[in-house]
Amino acid sequence: MSHIPHIENESRRRFLHGAAGLSLAIYLPSTLGATGPGLPPDATAVAQNFEPNAFVRIGADNVVTVISKHIEMGQGTYTGIATIIAEELDAAWSQVRVEGAPADAKRYANTLWGPFQGTGGSSAMANSWMQMRQAGAAARAMLTAAAAKQWQVPVAEISVSEGLISHTASGRSGKFGEFVQLAADQSVPADIKLKDPKDFKLVGKHAPRKDSADKINGKAVYTQDIHLPGMLTAVVAHPPRFGAKVKSFNASKAKAIKGVVEVVQIPNGVAVLAKDTWSAKKGRDALRIQWDESSAFKLGSEQIFARYHELAKQPGAVARKTGDADAAFAQAAKVMRASYDFPFLAHAAMEPLNCVVRLGKDECELWNGEQMQTGDQMAIAALLGIKVEQVKINMLYAGGSFGRRGSKDSDYTLEAVTIAQAIKGRAPVKMVWFREDDMKAGYYRPAFHHVIEAALDAQGRATAWRHRLVGQSILTGSPFAGMVQNGIDPVSVEGASNLPYAIPAIQVDLHTPSDIQVPVHWWRSVGSTHTAYSTETFIDELAVAAGQDPVAYRLDLLKNHPRHTGVLKLAADKAGWGTPLTPGEKGDRRARGVAVHESFGSFVAEVAELTIKPDGSLRVDRVVCGVDCGIAINPDIIRAQVEGSIGYALSAALYGAITFKDGVVEQSNFHDYPPIRINEMPKVEVHIVASGEKPTGIGEPAVPPLAPALANAIAAATGKRLRDLPFKTEGLKA
Repeated sequence: MSHIPHIENESRRRFLHGAAGLSLAIYLPSTLGATGPGLPPDATAVAQNFEPNAFVRIGADNVVTVISKHIEMGQGTYTGIATIIAEELDAAWSQVRVEGAPADAKRYANTLWGPFQGTGGSSAMANSWMQMRQAGAAARAMLTAAAAKQWQVPVAEISVSEGLISHTASGRSGKFGEFVQLAADQSVPADIKLKDPKDFKLVGKHAPRKDSADKINGKAVYTQDIHLPGMLTAVVAHPPRFGAKVKSFNASKAKAIKGVVEVVQIPNGVAVLAKDTWSAKKGRDALRIQWDESSAFKLGSEQIFARYHELAKQPGAVARKTGDADAAFAQAAKVMRASYDFPFLAHAAMEPLNCVVRLGKDECELWNGEQMQTGDQMAIAALLGIKVEQVKINMLYAGGSFGRRGSKDSDYTLEAVTIAQAIKGRAPVKMVWFREDDMKAGYYRPAFHHVIEAALDAQGRATAWRHRLVGQSILTGSPFAGMVQNGIDPVSVEGASNLPYAIPAIQVDLHTPSDIQVPVHWWRSVGSTHTAYSTETFIDELAVAAGQDPVAYRLDLLKNHPRHTGVLKLAADKAGWGTPLTPGEKGDRRARGVAVHESFGSFVAEVAELTIKPDGSLRVDRVVCGVDCGIAINPDIIRAQVEGSIGYALSAALYGAITFKDGVVEQSNFHDYPPIRINEMPKVEVHIVASGEKPTGIGEPAVPPLAPALANAIAAATGKRLRDLPFKTEGLKA
């Protein structure tokens, strides 16, 4: 079945009431396959009647407004979507503006996720590519038809460039805005012609970001910028241990704080509402709460990993089985084995969670950096007993997310609505989390334990690979639990179950403990954050054991994966792999390491250069990246995303760990959960593969290869393998 959308002229149906101009609507096919997070496989196989999506609006003032169904949280989505539409429309980049779409899955669904609106899984460009091209091309066709009709010339003689419609033979020309009224009466052509990629003028070229100027001059609107009449600010005291509940509380001192208006109990704590944020915080600090911890989580990190290590001694649910691994191990000349521990990680976006809520009669309106519109609408509607369409969500800019705002449980939006509900909706509420809330009360990348074994023959070739993983499921118990099949959460094993190396026998199995009460969530590049590390460091060990160059060893095992080999060769070549490094100071040990990984349909190889001092301290000097994410819509944004991913991944590799003591999170802010500082950021080179493949994501795929490339460089410099994250460098002293 074709997944190509069809388009209708919404101007004629008065879709945008009161708007003088041209608006187009995209109709999606009635059935869509679920390929993104969030929906059980059978939920999207049922016929769906999608209502129109309006993605482009052209006004009489000649302004082209692109309606983005995806949030802009720093990853460049607004610019990417605008580029696609402007390319096919032949608009001048200067006349294009972008605004966020309202929450409405019938019109603004993520086409990879079925009838579900949301941003995640590096899917924004992948699902928008053809849809936005169709929208832009249709608008262009209707404008040229309008011009041809007005000038009484054949439409084939009309040309469009930089927002100017021209007829060379007669010398006539006009801007888009001059034809919108006439274009609004046109029918959408049945056959919409798209550009040949060789004729692209914006795609693949430099285009200034559409969000940068407003962020620099302060015009960009974030949740903290929203101020409604009579609004109160709420700050919540969350339980110190997950699973604890309020037993009793004394709010007398809190209510005595100037500015505090009310204190209410909610299911997950006590909320203090005040006229401003600081007063609300002071009121929260003055609360006296007794917690019922009879059902609270009370394990420490060491106890958690001890349980995981015990589970790893037994077979788990099988995620992949090719060949006969047992027979290969029985006949092996040598067996290599390694185990790995990965901690919980916080998202630590620069903007902590926040949300503004206004309740009305049979309606609810939200303002926030909204990432999962449909999930939040459904959860809020269920809580309030209203219809999904009665939940209105205004999508604002977000100061980062790394997965956290795309809450599978709608935890923070529900918290905000619950507070507004507790005061019976008599005032709008702005719920604000501080950094400490974000660290201690939030969701985390799950901790994992891995064990990998390889069977080698007499020539040192790998004949079998066994990989066992132990860690919590992100999807189990969530609205997306239908994606878990036969005990396998695909998020837990991604990057392991699809290992690309040509090893005759591969077995991957998984243990999913259900007695760990720590709330977990996807984190930038999700399962690949740990699977890439274990697989790419272990494959490096196999290369060394075989006496082969790590790049050559990988290439030999990746002959059937041209996109892996393409980025690997590119990164190795640009990094000068195999050539001597410039010597450092006396006693310095310098080396390179490499890793390659696929995630979200994109392929990234990274070569890391580092220096290890005699005292064991290390400095990452340079990271060279080869990237294949299909057609490069905005090369500058691709480079920026890769650079940002390197910084984010390096922070996790060097410092990232959320640890527990008796069930209490030990970290609280950047002093004990530090990101790298600017002087620790290496030089990053990004080289993009020229590709004709459809675009895929780039907000996450550069994260997974960084840590294993560093670990492999450390091993090359010192002979020591670091198998746990974050790095423990004490043993690297000369």
